Amino acid sequence: MKTNQKLHDLEQSLWIDHITRDLLNSGMLKHYIEELSVTGLTSNSAIFGYAVKNSSVYDAAIRKKLKENKSGEELFLELALEDLCQAADLFRPIYDQTDGVDGWVSMEVSPRLTQDTDSAVDAVKDLYTRGRRPNIFIKIPGTTEGLPAVEEAIFAGVPVNVTFLYSREHYLAAAEAYLRGVERRIAAGLKPNVGSVASLFVNCWDVAVTGMVPDALHNQLGIAVARRTYKACRELARSPRWERAYNAGARPQRLLWTGTETMDPEASDVFYINALAAPLTVSCMPESTLKAFADHGDIGTSMPVDDGDLEAVLSRFAKAGIDIDALAAQLQDEGTASFIKSWIEILAVIASKSAALTQVQYW
Repeated sequence: MKTNQKLHDLEQSLWIDHITRDLLNSGMLKHYIEELSVTGLTSNSAIFGYAVKNSSVYDAAIRKKLKENKSGEELFLELALEDLCQAADLFRPIYDQTDGVDGWVSMEVSPRLTQDTDSAVDAVKDLYTRGRRPNIFIKIPGTTEGLPAVEEAIFAGVPVNVTFLYSREHYLAAAEAYLRGVERRIAAGLKPNVGSVASLFVNCWDVAVTGMVPDALHNQLGIAVARRTYKACRELARSPRWERAYNAGARPQRLLWTGTETMDPEASDVFYINALAAPLTVSCMPESTLKAFADHGDIGTSMPVDDGDLEAVLSRFAKAGIDIDALAAQLQDEGTASFIKSWIEILAVIASKSAALTQVQYW
């Protein structure tokens, strides 16, 4: 049995955190779907920026859009949406077969919008409408500023990938925003089965405490935080409030593991994937990790909801001077700052490439 298929047998979906036009045009994404059991995809501006800057594959599309007087953020969003729609079509049979549980792709909106809920909701509705595919998630940061937009987008019927979650508390806040949107749809007589995932970053925890904790705790914090969050997710799914939503036709918001690339050169390159195998979750990984896992991943038992020692492990980090809540807030701030930086950089890449292609056309 293929190692990747074992994840599906454990009721965990396997998604790839990567998209470029080359990946689509070469048939490689189709290959990953057919041969490596990939059932979904996420994207980000950093990946797009690198692809646009370091290849010519987008040049023809950029020239065409420049002739249509499109530029900057509008031009970038159209390029990204074209790629995401093509990917969504590849995943559409999975989406249909699973009745909307799987087969999704995710797209970002401008980080500027999270400061204004109305503008953010208008933007996500516009992107989702322009995509004309039911299996497109729009990413919204699960920050204090972003959560109201999550609720409003769900109420508006827009599927959402809630991003930049780093702790159990971040996840619970995202789940609450999602559930409020669902409950409002039920109260309004609307169908409540609007798709959503909540994306929890894992590897950054271990990077953040490198050199700050005893060797015995090395590379244990990310998995411990993930286990704590998974426990909260499963408990929430069994709550009376969610059961009432299920009875009305709603579906749970799935927990998605991201930041699954091993950053420690001394650790296995599939360390996080092996440890994060858990039913009813999504394991999202970069292309290099996907290939490594297909080659030598080793899934044993699935992650326990609670094997009794979880809080003891976390207490050892507290004794080592690690404030989990403070570090979670720091990681979320750093993550959103990195997102803003990547967004600015992709717009600079688009401007530079547009200028170069305009000059070539002129001469």
